[in-house]
Amino acid sequence: MLKTLANAWKVEDLRKKMLFTLMIVAIFRFGNVLPLPFINPSVVKQIYAGQAGSLLSILNSVTGGSLDSLSAFALGVGPYITSSIVVQLLTFAIPSLEEISKQGEQGRKQIQRITKYLALGLALLQAYGIVIGIFSSVFTAEGFLPKLIVITALVAGTQFVVWLGELITEHGIGNGISMIIFLGIISRLPNTIITWGKGVINGAPGFEWWKALILIAILLLSVVFVVYLTQGERRIPVQYAKRVVGRKMYGGSSTHIPIKVNMSGVMPVIFASSLLALPQTLALVIGGGFRDFVQKYLSTNSTISVIVFVIVQFALVILFAYFYNSIQFNPYEYSKNLQQNGGFIPGIRPGKPTTEYLGRIVSRITMIGAIGLGIIAAAPRLFGHFMSVNLLLGGTSIIIVVGVIIETVNQLEAMMQMRHYKGFLNK
Repeated sequence: MLKTLANAWKVEDLRKKMLFTLMIVAIFRFGNVLPLPFINPSVVKQIYAGQAGSLLSILNSVTGGSLDSLSAFALGVGPYITSSIVVQLLTFAIPSLEEISKQGEQGRKQIQRITKYLALGLALLQAYGIVIGIFSSVFTAEGFLPKLIVITALVAGTQFVVWLGELITEHGIGNGISMIIFLGIISRLPNTIITWGKGVINGAPGFEWWKALILIAILLLSVVFVVYLTQGERRIPVQYAKRVVGRKMYGGSSTHIPIKVNMSGVMPVIFASSLLALPQTLALVIGGGFRDFVQKYLSTNSTISVIVFVIVQFALVILFAYFYNSIQFNPYEYSKNLQQNGGFIPGIRPGKPTTEYLGRIVSRITMIGAIGLGIIAAAPRLFGHFMSVNLLLGGTSIIIVVGVIIETVNQLEAMMQMRHYKGFLNK
């Protein structure tokens, strides 16, 4: 990876992209520590410390935000991700939205605009719920006006963070939204490591040395598994028929269709976690019995809630893996393009049989990848709960961190291959 970065740095336009990305990262980190007015930071930390495994910590773990300090960018990109999920699902359910999505670049812009408006509403709900429902006691001034100012600042902050993510995607390196979440996870890692180190040295409960060794082993195995899951692929052979044009013969070559085991990358995990955070947001606003229900069954501070949370998360990861792959890989289009270019899969007739064959292969591979993602997301959480261990990184965080690194390196590799540079992943 370091060799890839070094080679990319030698290319002027890639160097500009890297520097631009670093600039956006610096702005994001500044906003993550920028305090809001009328807030007592010490009281915020006390309240957050008492919310381990509850609604607040789940919201904080999947958004790239900083609810633990209630800074300007506290909400992260959570409302935008949830909005994206809702709009994409509605696109399949509402014919008019589906028609808009098929209108090329103009349709994409309209869908993006709808997503942002919905994200604005969700951000307002979430900010209101967090400020009124959890942090109402952290204000240094009386009255509703200070709370209104903080709510407005939180909503503006999440809109700004989404814009920063779009800038990274368009002018920098990597997927901007994934990068924001990645940065949010990484920024909390040093404090977690320091806490663990002190706990092991002092022999604090839950920080026994043998638990630390098991935790490190699980972490390393999870990282290796995610790497293999992300890089693994099934190669379907393709043969092109020979064609005579004039006095020249074309075709007759062999190639393959690469189908990734984890074709959708980190998106199923991010989508599943964000959707699980939606009831948490509504619970903060509605309160009462609904909040008690969510706290009991969809948080992670009791055995029953951990089990329910893990089962729901596992099912959502599989659902979104199939959903996202259906958008990325269309067997009918692949089959049609193969037939139009004189290509065929050996032993499979062109047309409908090829479409059905590709559909079966993609379905099986998607299931393997989705189950793998689900296991990695669930296993560390279950281990942490039943062994009474504070995790260095949760399973979801591991998938996101490793996945974003691999996707970013792959993007750099692709850019350098276009310029005939050798990087880290070349063989």
